[in-house]
Amino acid sequence: MNAQHMTPVAAALALLGLAVSGSAFAAGEPCAMCHAGIAQGHGNAAHKAVACTTCHTGTEAHLKDMKKHPTVSMDPALCGTCHQAQYKSAFTISEHLPRVSKKLDGGPAPDPFFDRALGGHGFTKEHAVPRAHAFMAIDQFIVDRAFGGRFEPKDGWLYSTMEGGKSYKVWDVLKDNYPDNNTHKAHKPGTAAAANGVCWSCKSTDIMLDWAYMGDKVEGAKFFRGSNPVDVVRNVQHGLNCNFCHDPHNVKPRVVRDALIDAMTRDGKFNVYKDFAARQTKLDVQSAGVRGFERKVAYLERADSRLMCAQCHVEYVCNPGMNVKTGEKVGFNSRLTNLFPWVNADQIEAYYDEVGFRDFKHNVTGATLIKMQHPDAETFFGSKHDKAGADCATCHMPKVTENGKTYTLHWNASPVNYVKETCLTCHKDKTEKQMVASIEVMKAHFDGKVREAESRMNDMFNAFEHAINAGVDDAVLAKARKLHESAHVNWEYWTAANGAYFHNHDMAVRSLAKSAKAAQDATALLRKAIAEKNGKKTAAK
Repeated sequence: MNAQHMTPVAAALALLGLAVSGSAFAAGEPCAMCHAGIAQGHGNAAHKAVACTTCHTGTEAHLKDMKKHPTVSMDPALCGTCHQAQYKSAFTISEHLPRVSKKLDGGPAPDPFFDRALGGHGFTKEHAVPRAHAFMAIDQFIVDRAFGGRFEPKDGWLYSTMEGGKSYKVWDVLKDNYPDNNTHKAHKPGTAAAANGVCWSCKSTDIMLDWAYMGDKVEGAKFFRGSNPVDVVRNVQHGLNCNFCHDPHNVKPRVVRDALIDAMTRDGKFNVYKDFAARQTKLDVQSAGVRGFERKVAYLERADSRLMCAQCHVEYVCNPGMNVKTGEKVGFNSRLTNLFPWVNADQIEAYYDEVGFRDFKHNVTGATLIKMQHPDAETFFGSKHDKAGADCATCHMPKVTENGKTYTLHWNASPVNYVKETCLTCHKDKTEKQMVASIEVMKAHFDGKVREAESRMNDMFNAFEHAINAGVDDAVLAKARKLHESAHVNWEYWTAANGAYFHNHDMAVRSLAKSAKAAQDATALLRKAIAEKNGKKTAAK
């Protein structure tokens, strides 16, 4: 090819002896000159007819000056122009799930026990029940514990009337009440400023290209674990981007959440997927650091929704805390603040004891505790349904037929919304009514075990208060604190998990019984110490 017909990029490469064949230009793809691997995967995939400029803008400026990066569309609506059924279903709103606090009587831990158990942690401000993915970003911006009341819906509570079937850009719905500053603090009474940058590597891929592997602070990366969260979220428009699970170039199934890639590939004795998952798929971890710093993407040998969903539906650490082994504070300079333990309820205590991390100290008992998130994927591994061949998609993303076309439903709601396409594909001798009744019975049994653990923990808290007032020796209190840690994590694991009663009912009952027993043992220990203390006082008189 004559140099005068080359783009600046091609001409520069030619001078370096890196000229490519004319066929690369025949498709009008100057991008392939530098992004050869991506171009090759794109050219052999279902998206091969989709031009680079469909998703990337600013390419002309980039071709003239490499330092000027093109923009990348992260908007799910763009994918929806072709994948309409999948897109509309992904953003279907579950109308029966309004913004509801877990403190309510029908929640996993009704008030006042919830506040008592979490001992002053920021989640006591507002810990809402999860809703449809359409609200994945919006609800997190405005929850009372996150940004201190900085952000609010432009239409007030009328935002709850948003229609489903489409995604919403955050800043079309919300407003910043303090646009003149980025101070992250509680702006209103009854709120907290507990959000941080790590949260948004899970909630959205909008900042993915500006985030180094594990959120490390490195040259060239705009954001890192310790970035001001206000700065971070001002760059977030979308939640649940399609490219979490689908590579836009080669259309392979993938995971991009760095902490999951780390958990799947790190050495150590804990790996719940390798130890318990009934079926496993290989990961092809590749570097994606084309902007001068390390990033990673893991391609899956097959679409394993248990891993794809585990990018968010998992227990993780995303905040500062303490190391109980050393007594030191753990700040965002440590990768412990972007961590997937990747263990189940039977392993959770041993794991956190080994790494030494704790989230907070209880404001009454002094026990150092973990604030659990949503350990859904790791709970499912090794369960009855996992062993039977089911995965997340089996129950939450079934194949459905509408207007003569079959597609994968992306609503990700409870299977009770489509029993015929889920439960009855295996339980063929049952009816929809019978399966729903079975699920409801499992939940009722599970809820009873949760309430039993909470009742025993209430007794424990009462005993702690009396013991402290009585001046019980700290050595006794230390033993009781250790029991409190066990009672807490084996209770909160299940109040944080979604659908725990169904995902692994046997493990839930076993773990909750452990919580109840630990609380009872702590209560007995403290009451005995109180009695001995009072007996000595009486004898002294």
